[in-house]
Amino acid sequence: MKLNKTYIILTLVLLLIETLIAIYLKTGFIRHTFGDFLCVILLYCFFKSFIERRHFKIALSVLLIAFVIEFLQLTNYLELFSLQDNHLAKLILGSTFHISDLVAYSFGIITVIIFEFKVYKLWIT
Repeated sequence: MKLNKTYIILTLVLLLIETLIAIYLKTGFIRHTFGDFLCVILLYCFFKSFIERRHFKIALSVLLIAFVIEFLQLTNYLELFSLQDNHLAKLILGSTFHISDLVAYSFGIITVIIFEFKVYKLWIT
């Protein structure tokens, strides 16, 4: 397995941005919507750090993961794992379902697909 340094750097930069958003912004568009938009891009970059090619499949997989976690928020899944009082788990996994989150995830993955197609022209492989 060959590590992709570009995607590792992108992952670390996005993780830093997401961390700063979580620490310093408690409400608003950037915290609740733009953060979700960046989250799927962060996950995509993380997976691309280890997996060559298969851009489109990874993008769809990340979107599926994000949707599954969001729909799980309709249940008491944090309680099932005794994480209802864990601030970090609530921050990372979320605790309330919002349709706007699904839209933000979708736009994030659309951005990734467009970027990969325009820059690398490899999104099908």
